[in-house]
Amino acid sequence: MLIRQLGRSGISTSEFIFGAGSIGGVGSSAATLGQGITAEQGMARLDEAARLGVRVIDTADGYGGGESERTVGAWLAARRPADVLVATKVGNTPEGVDLSRAHLERHLERSIGRLGRVDLYLSHAPDPSTPVAETLEAFTAARQAGSIRAFGVCNVDVRQLEEILSTAASTGLDRPEWVQNGFSLLNRVAERDLLPLLAREGLGFTPFSPLAGGVLSERYLDGRAVAPGSRIAVAGDRYYPGMHTPDNLRRVAALRALARERGIGVSGMALAWLRSHPSVTAPIVAPSTTGQWNAVREALATDLDPAERAAVSDLFARH
Repeated sequence: MLIRQLGRSGISTSEFIFGAGSIGGVGSSAATLGQGITAEQGMARLDEAARLGVRVIDTADGYGGGESERTVGAWLAARRPADVLVATKVGNTPEGVDLSRAHLERHLERSIGRLGRVDLYLSHAPDPSTPVAETLEAFTAARQAGSIRAFGVCNVDVRQLEEILSTAASTGLDRPEWVQNGFSLLNRVAERDLLPLLAREGLGFTPFSPLAGGVLSERYLDGRAVAPGSRIAVAGDRYYPGMHTPDNLRRVAALRALARERGIGVSGMALAWLRSHPSVTAPIVAPSTTGQWNAVREALATDLDPAERAAVSDLFARH
């Protein structure tokens, strides 16, 4: 697995990141608590990620009611990997988003207690109630104290990111080094204006949901029904709205034809397209089973030429 630079932070990352958001639940929602993979399964996926060469683990203080951080912390304590970075997020609460300095300081301390350390820290979503400068002060103070190495932001639009960067420039506070938003062949909104801004500012991009909850796979083709317990069944409306549609499945079927020409699966082709995207630093993948790592292996072994990239892109141009 290749090594990529995370924006201008001076920090290196593997070209895929393991997302631990399914350990103990699906994301941060109380409605999906306990419906992801177990801690034991999470430990197995973390072992598999490390063997494949993944060197960044992504979690959040609210995933699985804290079970994700606790499991990642247990894995780190047991395996003691020397070259793995730990990324976690802050801000999501049952009452909404809180990025106040007091909240960040309190939850960073708790995350460090669960994980053992936090290398990369992210705001989970924008907080309209807290001044941007206050949030940046908290992140800057954490970096200066050595509690974190760098910070990023999640789920921001262009206007919000521009405000963050402008505030950092005018105050002399740290600015985020990368952005983590949803991005896939079925969700290409970021290409309109966010990714050009990241390129101009030299920021990294670590997209989540690269397979649109499993829609970018063979799982739902040929009339197959949504299986109980799958991410679309459990959290489709919440995390993957508009992904599982007849129109999208027709596009995925067309992608399957292109993937077969390369001798790989749909998911492998979708990840290979992301891997070759000039604006993508490292996609976040979250296999629930051992077999789902095959798509990552296929992507790592597939270098798309410009014509192949264009053919894949054209299938999903409207997205």
